[in-house]
Amino acid sequence: MAKDYKKIGQDIVDVVGEDNIISMTHCATRLRLEVKDRASIDDSLVQKIDEVKGVFYNAGQYQIVLGTGIVNKVYESLMETDPELKNKETSLENMKRDGNPIKRAVRTLSDVFIPIIPGIVATGLFLGLKGVVLNDLVLAFFGTTPDAIPTYITTLISVLTDTVFAFLPALICWSAFKKFGGTPVIGFVIGLMLVSPALPNAYAVADINSGVQPLIAFGFIPIVGYQGSVLTALVVGILGAKLEKFSRKWMPNSLDLMFTPFVVIAVMMLVGLLVLGPLLHFVESGLVSVVTWLIDVPFGIGGLLIGFMYPLAVMTGMHHLFIMIETTLLASTGFNPLITLCAMYGFANAAVSFAISKKARDKNVKVIGTSAGITQLLGVSEPALFGITIRYGMKPLGIMIGCSALGGMILSILGIKANSYGLAVILSPLMYIYDSYQLVTYLVVGVVIFCLAFILTYLFGVPKEVMHDSGN
Repeated sequence: MAKDYKKIGQDIVDVVGEDNIISMTHCATRLRLEVKDRASIDDSLVQKIDEVKGVFYNAGQYQIVLGTGIVNKVYESLMETDPELKNKETSLENMKRDGNPIKRAVRTLSDVFIPIIPGIVATGLFLGLKGVVLNDLVLAFFGTTPDAIPTYITTLISVLTDTVFAFLPALICWSAFKKFGGTPVIGFVIGLMLVSPALPNAYAVADINSGVQPLIAFGFIPIVGYQGSVLTALVVGILGAKLEKFSRKWMPNSLDLMFTPFVVIAVMMLVGLLVLGPLLHFVESGLVSVVTWLIDVPFGIGGLLIGFMYPLAVMTGMHHLFIMIETTLLASTGFNPLITLCAMYGFANAAVSFAISKKARDKNVKVIGTSAGITQLLGVSEPALFGITIRYGMKPLGIMIGCSALGGMILSILGIKANSYGLAVILSPLMYIYDSYQLVTYLVVGVVIFCLAFILTYLFGVPKEVMHDSGN
């Protein structure tokens, strides 16, 4: 039966109160409302509305979890039929400006890195396939060896696997310029200059056996390429975009097209290579060292802490900070153990939703729990997290966080680490296909954590309130 999205939207407005709504917008899964009086809204009535999977109040916004696809249709139906609400329409960007400054900064970082995720995910898959195809045992099965593979094939494979990380600063500068209102192609050019082949390659300089030395400017400033340097590219991109906007404001119109790019590229190339690069290199190296140290704390304690903290970070929106750290780890080491230690959150969260859905007698909870669990398996966690896990109290929440922490500890002890990011739950094993031990171990731990979270929730975490048939 086709859903009446207009009625769903109107039911929400009736409970919240149209006069209570200051502005409204939506994201991928949630209807976001700025309201005058949050206390006047009866959450239980909102949660009884068809397709509503949960509600919560965060960053000054009353957020109603509807799920991917549904939220768009509900929102559009409201905008098309209610002129008063149409006048209150705002953008997600405008709402974010009014939030916590730290959260805004973290979200801004996320907005820079999200556009480049597809390229890194694809590269990770290429690396995984390379590990499989060029594995000695696989080649021996086909009666050949790595030495027998033609050079042009290995070269083409290297193009697939190495290009993104070789030019990562260019991608980050491009995205930062786009985010902060600059001309993206100018950012891309500056990023390319940071990894120009005319400069000593950063990876070669770091290899003491290569014999490659940095250039020395003014007798004390080392100049190298910044292959894999995330922080340098990010800061150069942000400052470059701001410099471009400032320059365009004062540059005569007749000179703007030619001289604004000239000034921005020249200044940021020099500042990036002579000032920001050398300084931020130490900061970036320190960040990698700290995260690596935490991950490598003996007995899996680091993995336990990260697995425990990640669900809390998702609840507050701070998980977007992890993207920058993961990018830095990938660029510096070629691996991403951080996402591995966070990954069991998705398995545990999905299991909690399925367990509550399985045991509940309330038909509405059964439908919402199953839908939220499936959505979590596909990588979108809000419906399961806010619509089921948090909604039904500390027991399911504690089970989910505990299983996430336990999974992080086990994976840390076993030395499992991804070679990409951006893939969650059922797709996440693709980040480990580069090595059979990594893949099999990750799958086994994931299944164990899922089963453990499901059993514990089914036995101890299902609230009494859902054990009564709603009669729907």
